[in-house]
Amino acid sequence: MLFVLTLVIFKTVLSISCAEDVQVDPNGYVMYCPCMGRFGNQADHFLGALGFAHGLNRTLVLPPWVEYRPSDVKSHQVPFNFYFDVKPLEEFHRVITMEKFMEELAPTIWPPEKRISFCYMSRNSILNKGGQKEADKGCNAKDGNPFGPFWDTFKIDFVGSEMYAPLHFDVHHGNAGAKWLKKYPPDKWPVLAFTGAPGSFPVQEENRALHRYLKWSEPVRAAAMSFIHKELPNAPFIGIHLRNGMDWVRACKHIPETKNLFSAPQCLGYNNEFGLATPAMCMPNKEIIICHLRKLLKSSNYESVFVASDNNHMLKELANSLKKNKIVVKKLEPGNPHIELAILGMSNHFVGNCISSFTAFVKRERDSRGLPSSFWAFPDERTAKKSMQHDEF
Repeated sequence: MLFVLTLVIFKTVLSISCAEDVQVDPNGYVMYCPCMGRFGNQADHFLGALGFAHGLNRTLVLPPWVEYRPSDVKSHQVPFNFYFDVKPLEEFHRVITMEKFMEELAPTIWPPEKRISFCYMSRNSILNKGGQKEADKGCNAKDGNPFGPFWDTFKIDFVGSEMYAPLHFDVHHGNAGAKWLKKYPPDKWPVLAFTGAPGSFPVQEENRALHRYLKWSEPVRAAAMSFIHKELPNAPFIGIHLRNGMDWVRACKHIPETKNLFSAPQCLGYNNEFGLATPAMCMPNKEIIICHLRKLLKSSNYESVFVASDNNHMLKELANSLKKNKIVVKKLEPGNPHIELAILGMSNHFVGNCISSFTAFVKRERDSRGLPSSFWAFPDERTAKKSMQHDEF
């Protein structure tokens, strides 16, 4: 199924790339490398970049998604519209895929001799020249992986660096947009090409609502719906996310000294107004998971549970513990994180990990559609009263 999906989406991308020529935006463009983290982190950064481009009134160049495969040393760049439909984004702001921009616009408005990389401050690189180590004080936009492979995908080299400090990406407060326009007018700086994403992780609270414009491509939606129709009973189902790989076990050890680890603000609030992260929220045990599911099963006529996980799906444990309820427990085989995200988004109720950016993607999508979600081990007795008053969207 994954192979068929890849072929279908590839044909879709080709058909889109052959559309009519685009017009130059006199307000300029924002371009960036999504070079921090995997998909969940990149999605947070994308929403920030979309809000930033809108605040500057520049067209956002949609970057490919950066993926890492076990068998390859270098990262892979997957076109933005491989996974998502571009048209819904245009309802909010002007966008263009990087493939189309580089093919149709870059040769004239951003020729090789005018390509400057932007960074907040110098990104030091140790170069070995003639046996002598020398510190390079520029942005070094192509230094390391995925930076180098990302720009190389489009044959982009930079002739200089621009440090934009003390400007920042928060265009929702103060007059940041006006300051960017004054320092970098589009007639002199048609393209702002950032070394990293012009957005924060986790996503800034004001940009969460932009997820409503991020819609799965039709092939991804079709694959998710096909799984639901063929593998799950024709009845309401619960979608759950279990984050329990060894890297996550190590990350959860930092909970005691970190008040808002990773995507924790999605349930705890951006100022911890709804409590502090606990080990159970980060790594719920079997008892917590089963207890939460049994409560949900009492509240509605669910007949199945779909499990997405980076490691242990707990299929046997869940099936045995819920056999009295005659619940079907399934996972996607072979696994595909994007189709799994789409399936979770379509579930009748979703339970996720408060700390995880993978969960955060699903939660934002469901919030934008008014669908119910909850988190493992949250709220606890100390925060239950506060959380009842919390408008999470």
